[in-house]
Amino acid sequence: MPDKSLTAPQCLIIEDSRFDQMMMTRVMQKTEQYIDIRVVSTLDAARRALLSGRVSLILLDNNLPDGKGANFALELAEHVTFSSIPVILVSDWPSPFMFQKAKMAGVSNIVTKADFTPEVILSAMPESATMH
Repeated sequence: MPDKSLTAPQCLIIEDSRFDQMMMTRVMQKTEQYIDIRVVSTLDAARRALLSGRVSLILLDNNLPDGKGANFALELAEHVTFSSIPVILVSDWPSPFMFQKAKMAGVSNIVTKADFTPEVILSAMPESATMH
């Protein structure tokens, strides 16, 4: 039997706050989906993680040490390989400007951290990743 950890889809959490990393991980686990969770704290680390080819969903903070999540979402939207990965932008302070950029990038959902729930995640997950 193949090792599921080598073939399972992966959720990439891009968040620099340790507290929020743990919160997002807990919420992701509550979806009860078999999906690996990888956490990085910078956009540079996220770019490297995307090269693994297993990322099926991205949970993205907007304010990161090396840039804005909304700008990164635009970067992903222009990339032939990464443009199909659903992105949920999770921010403490969503601004109209952030909403505009996220909409241009085709972000699946934009939520405040207080409104981040398993249902938000499940609504954005591709069918191929929603398995128990």
